[in-house]
Amino acid sequence: MTLRKRFQLYAPKAAQATEPVGLVSDFQRFSIHDGPGIRTIVFLKGCPLRCQWCQNPEDILPRPELLYIRNNCIGCGKCLEACPARCITADGPRGVAIDKAACRLPECGACQAVCYANAITICGRHLTVDEVLEEVELDREFYDRSGGGVTFSGGEPFAQPRFLLALARAAKARGLDTAVETSGSADWEAMLPVMAHLDTVLYDVKHMDPQTHRRLTGVDNARILDNLRRVDALGLPIRVRVPLVPGLNDAPENLRRTAAFVAGLSHVAALDLLPYHRMGEPKWGQLEKDYPLRGVSPHAREEVVALAALLEDSPVRVTIGG
Repeated sequence: MTLRKRFQLYAPKAAQATEPVGLVSDFQRFSIHDGPGIRTIVFLKGCPLRCQWCQNPEDILPRPELLYIRNNCIGCGKCLEACPARCITADGPRGVAIDKAACRLPECGACQAVCYANAITICGRHLTVDEVLEEVELDREFYDRSGGGVTFSGGEPFAQPRFLLALARAAKARGLDTAVETSGSADWEAMLPVMAHLDTVLYDVKHMDPQTHRRLTGVDNARILDNLRRVDALGLPIRVRVPLVPGLNDAPENLRRTAAFVAGLSHVAALDLLPYHRMGEPKWGQLEKDYPLRGVSPHAREEVVALAALLEDSPVRVTIGG
């Protein structure tokens, strides 16, 4: 049984908790690309960036949201009957339309409770630290065998700094290997306390030019690069990750500038080129949002290999896919 079905919108423990409570969108188990070994990724909602290629658009806004998967809908009408706000109406023989402005989330959620086809799901649960780590520790045996652990991602995990700090501290107290995947777009005062409880930092660098970075993500990169220098100064192992998006940040000049910047740091284990994919595109539709990169095709494998070869003289190890 999944967390979406096990936990109510506000889990009973979370409603009474004195410890920090955070907004979690999902858990991904058996990940092998987001830190060493086999890992569980905890996705936290909320992000200050608006990357055009975002693969997790459901994690941008810091509140619970409805996702509607039209292809799952069987047209049973149960959600229309259950919705107290009457914000769901029939839309064709097998489909519904949802007036999200009238929706009573986060207090309600009645539609998901009766949607056994999983056409309507609620993204975002308020969970305690213990609830999150109880889920993470279900795969403890695999972490111990592979040198894995837990990776906090999002969204931007530092958008919930108090909850992230409590999670990282408690995870280390339980003997878990910890990693965070971050854009670095956060106040350093919020990031620094968490660093003492991390084993690895996965740090995204989207583009080296500040104006282009703002056009692609909504913010410039000054604070992001400054925070990367600060993390490096702490001596933590870092993997710098570049989401390689065709036509946006894959120009040889930008990649060389990125490699040169990374080469000036002292504790970067690798520069990971992450090829663009379209697996997140359907979620934009489920949120009733337009995907900015509709129609953009991923690089061919040969193209990615050629781009990586441009950086073969870098003193930092360059990988494809992490």
